[in-house]
Amino acid sequence: MKLVILDRDGVINHDSDAYIKTPEEWKPLPGSLDAIARLTQAGRHVVVATNQAGIGRGLFEMAALNAIHDKMHRAVGQAGGRIDAVFFCPHAPESDCHCRKPRPGLLEEIGRRYNTGLKGVPSIGDTQRDLDAAATVGALPMLVLTGNGEATRKENRLPPGTQVYADLAEAVSAIVK
Repeated sequence: MKLVILDRDGVINHDSDAYIKTPEEWKPLPGSLDAIARLTQAGRHVVVATNQAGIGRGLFEMAALNAIHDKMHRAVGQAGGRIDAVFFCPHAPESDCHCRKPRPGLLEEIGRRYNTGLKGVPSIGDTQRDLDAAATVGALPMLVLTGNGEATRKENRLPPGTQVYADLAEAVSAIVK
């Protein structure tokens, strides 16, 4: 199975320190929808793995998250792409759960649901926790410099073998040759 794992905020859409709490706040990054469409058209299964601590902190409800994801699915579909599934951790960082990136639980669940190993699977994110989760399960960590990507690169703690790209479109060009 040809699988690609994407983080959401800072990779597909603009991020916010105040959280993306409504569909109106969800705004795709330039080129991200077309990049997902290219993955889909190349026969890749695209899944999203995203921490959503705003739920655990009481900043928004599941209905709002579902509405945000509905908007994302529609936008990707209009560009000719598809996101097969969204896996999310609703817990706040202090809950110490296994599914919150950088822990590997979210990605392990993707492997179980798709009945596939994650070794070498491209996993694209903009934060250290995205890259660390990918490396822990043997996926290929790919950093995009959108969102928090520039700051993450400057920390200089990238897992070995991390590939760095300007944005999702450039990362997808490396995957779909």
